[in-house]
Amino acid sequence: MRLDDPWDDAPASGWEEPDGAEGSTPAAVPEQAAPRGGHSAAAIYLDVQRSEAFQEVRRRYRRFVVPATVAFLVWYLAYVVTAVTAPGLMARPVAGAVNVAMVVGLGQFLTTFLITGAYARHARLRRDRAALDLRWETQEMTRGAGR
Repeated sequence: MRLDDPWDDAPASGWEEPDGAEGSTPAAVPEQAAPRGGHSAAAIYLDVQRSEAFQEVRRRYRRFVVPATVAFLVWYLAYVVTAVTAPGLMARPVAGAVNVAMVVGLGQFLTTFLITGAYARHARLRRDRAALDLRWETQEMTRGAGR
C-alpha cells in the first residue's frame, strides 16, 4: 500500500485560482508536470483508457451496476403499477393500521440501503485496487517518473 498519494490535497491540474480572482481560469502548467517522452497528457490518458486493465475495471463496474439498476427499477415500477392497478391489495391491512402499501414502501427504502452496501462492498473487493493501480501508473507517466 502506498501512502504518498499524489492526488492528496492537490488542485486539479491547470485550474488553480490566482489570488483575488473571482472565477477559475487555467493556470500555466509547470515544467515538471510535462509528461515524459514528449507524449501529451491527453495521449497518455487515451492509452490508459484503451488498456486492458482499464477495460476490465469498466467491465466489473458494469457487471454490477446494470443488473442492480434494472432490478431496482423493476421493483420500483412494480410497486407503482400495483398501487395503481390493485388498490384493494395495497390497502389490505397487515398489522393494525399498517397496510401492504406501507410495508412495500418501506421495503423500497430497505432495498436502497442494501444495494448501496452491496455496491460499496463490490467496489472495495473487485475494483478499487485495480483502479488505484491505474491511477498511480497514469500519475507517474504524466509526471515523468517511470516505474
